[in-house]
Amino acid sequence: MDFPSLPVAGNPLVLLADAEMVCAGLDLSPKPLLLCRPVFGPNDQLLDFALDYLNAAAQRQLALPARPGGTVRTHLPEAQAAGMVAFCQRVFEAGMAGQAQANTAAEGSETYGPLAARRSGAQLVVSLPDAEAEGHRATQEALRASQAGEADALAEALRQRLRLLAVFEEAPGLIARLSGPDHVIELANDAFRQAFGGRELVGRPYREAAPELADQSFFDWLDTVYRTGETYHGQEVRAELDRTNTGQLEPSYYNFTYQATRDAAGAVAGVLVFAYDVSEQVRARQQLEQLNQELETRVAERTRTAVAAQAEVLAAARRQVQAREAFYQVFEQTPALIALLREPNHRIEYCNPAFERLFPGPDLVGRLLNEVAPELVASGFIGRLDHVYSQGSTGVDYAVPFVGAAPGNGAPQTAYFTFTYQAYKESGRTAGVSVFAYDVTAQVLARQAREQQQQQLEDLFMQAPAPIVILDGPDLVFQLVNPAYQQIFPGRELVGKPLLEALPELVGTVIPDLFAQVYDTGEPYVAQEMPLMMARHENGPLEEIYWTFSYQARRDEHGAVDGVRVFANEVTEPVRARQLALANARQAQELAQELTAANQQLSRANADLDAFAYTAAHDLRGPVDNLDGLLVALQEQLPPAVRTNPDVRPLLDLIQGALARFSRTLDQLTDVIREQAAPEQPAEVVDLAALVEDVRLDLGPLLSTGTPQLLVDVAGCPRLTFAPRNLRSIVYNLLSNALKYRDPAREPEVNVRCRTLGAIIVLEVADNGLGLSASQQGRLFGLFERMHTHVEGSGLGLYTVKKIVENAGGTIAVQSQPGVGTTFTITLPGSDPIQP
Repeated sequence: MDFPSLPVAGNPLVLLADAEMVCAGLDLSPKPLLLCRPVFGPNDQLLDFALDYLNAAAQRQLALPARPGGTVRTHLPEAQAAGMVAFCQRVFEAGMAGQAQANTAAEGSETYGPLAARRSGAQLVVSLPDAEAEGHRATQEALRASQAGEADALAEALRQRLRLLAVFEEAPGLIARLSGPDHVIELANDAFRQAFGGRELVGRPYREAAPELADQSFFDWLDTVYRTGETYHGQEVRAELDRTNTGQLEPSYYNFTYQATRDAAGAVAGVLVFAYDVSEQVRARQQLEQLNQELETRVAERTRTAVAAQAEVLAAARRQVQAREAFYQVFEQTPALIALLREPNHRIEYCNPAFERLFPGPDLVGRLLNEVAPELVASGFIGRLDHVYSQGSTGVDYAVPFVGAAPGNGAPQTAYFTFTYQAYKESGRTAGVSVFAYDVTAQVLARQAREQQQQQLEDLFMQAPAPIVILDGPDLVFQLVNPAYQQIFPGRELVGKPLLEALPELVGTVIPDLFAQVYDTGEPYVAQEMPLMMARHENGPLEEIYWTFSYQARRDEHGAVDGVRVFANEVTEPVRARQLALANARQAQELAQELTAANQQLSRANADLDAFAYTAAHDLRGPVDNLDGLLVALQEQLPPAVRTNPDVRPLLDLIQGALARFSRTLDQLTDVIREQAAPEQPAEVVDLAALVEDVRLDLGPLLSTGTPQLLVDVAGCPRLTFAPRNLRSIVYNLLSNALKYRDPAREPEVNVRCRTLGAIIVLEVADNGLGLSASQQGRLFGLFERMHTHVEGSGLGLYTVKKIVENAGGTIAVQSQPGVGTTFTITLPGSDPIQP
């Protein structure tokens, strides 16, 4: 009969199996059976075998109790003991079953028959000849086959149970079985015990063993599961546990399942607890959410979790089988992926439905994993399993992508899983790898979306033209500084430094108090044009800088303030410009007052001057007319010979010309004074093209000299609203000057153009005449100013034009170059052209 090896080093589950399963198996056999353990001497020499257990038949035959203690040599006669020990030594060292003829009986009796033994792990099972059944050998032979089958079946059940228990005990998940309405802890694996600081849990009610959970809803959920029989799943539930048994509670987060267990009658008998720690995952997600709020993405978090198996150990073999089935039921129902792989080539010994959904196809059990999913070889997944198997270690891979077909033959979809690989052992050697995985697709996609949003927001901040910074924590450490803000302090390093370390000149100002106010209250603060003495460069001089800024509290996922956002703008130049403008405005106001007084005085002087000029022109008119009459009388009285005398005639002509010019000047001066004193002429609709043509006719004598060209393009403003006489005076003076001051080196060309700029009329008169120097252009519009004396004129024409234009609210400008020509540009605001 072959029994599995029993690892006993510190494993309470296996010890319990040894006490109940092995002994129960031995007791089932009617043959005398011994469970022996080798006794070694110095240098690991095998000396004897200790008697660990005797079944009922062996107790009767050897007259010894079930656990007699001692060794074979101490309980059997020396000769018998020596032969039996030698036989057992050969079988144990060979590791194979053996048989021999021996006399094995208690002191004073003899029993001859076949002696059989078989090694099982670190122990040896010995079958003695049955003295009571010697006469019934035929019957024994008939029963032997049946007993051997029963023993093999029991051994196989025990082997499977021990394998499962070993996996459950080594699993990183938390597993416990609770019994009755008080939730007495019947079973708790090492991970479950370590979660409670390794305190004694088994045999105690859960409320008594873990009093810190009293106000955390867990017992209420357990009561509900026990009462209704309905399974309860918890996702990322916070638990405050006393891990050090000091009364100090530490927060942790768990995904767990409470599943009711039932007795043979189907009634709820207890609750099975299956949980795994997702604290790091939750904290990592919380940190990522926090980074999303604070516009930064530099956090790479590692989450560790294990989806573990569940186990229960019962006092009898039947209850142990029921416990195994209960664990398998939980595996079948859990959303986590679970698989047990055996041997170096990873043959699938068990997989739950969730695992089968990830790798759809025919029955997976018994097949090699690389045959089920060949793509896992190229992805390195098989290599990862090979490493865990060869090293006998544990491995965790986070957010591993898997591409699978979507439901309904849709497009392939990528899902993400976190895998835990745990090597499990049998008889001290690695037998396979357990695989636990859970779907983290939603978390990965959410993290990717947050990171993308974070990056987009950070890019937006970094590209924003306005200065933006983010200060982290109560120390207000510069976490993000966009280029616009850094440009204000080009020589200073800000990122990674606390505010007052990076900008120590702010100590003693109101700024630290304002930040503290925003951080403590969460209320924003806005400042307009606040002056601060700050240095733009490291160790540079302080200067007064004006700021308009707002402070906004940044909050984490729980709503607590964990930083401050600053949106600032330096307004030093606008403030100083406004201050200068205000000063200039005050100065201008003062100058305006002075100018008003001066204008008033000047107006009075101009009025007096106009009156004087008009009076002088009027008073001079009589003497000039008298001189003209005297000259005519003188010419009439002179003898013809004198009048035609070459010396006298030119002199008389000069006098006549001077008097004519003087008279004409008096007339023009009178006209100017009369024009200035006359009331404003009413505006009318004027056909500009017709007015230019009328002026051209008046200038016929000038146009008939040579072959001058007059080019007119006034289609842009064919009709204007203006005083007709004033507009004609403007056109006449500009055209007559352009024709009179022609350049004899070329044929004259005069262009008259008109266009509109919005409501502004732009009238241009350009010629290719003599042109004007810069100094002449500065004196051009003065009264009685004449630039070219070889042509007759009074110097009043352009002065009059300028007065008419300025009185109409317009402007007149000149551009000229000697030898090239002159262009006059007149603008007349407020006189919209009227289209025909």
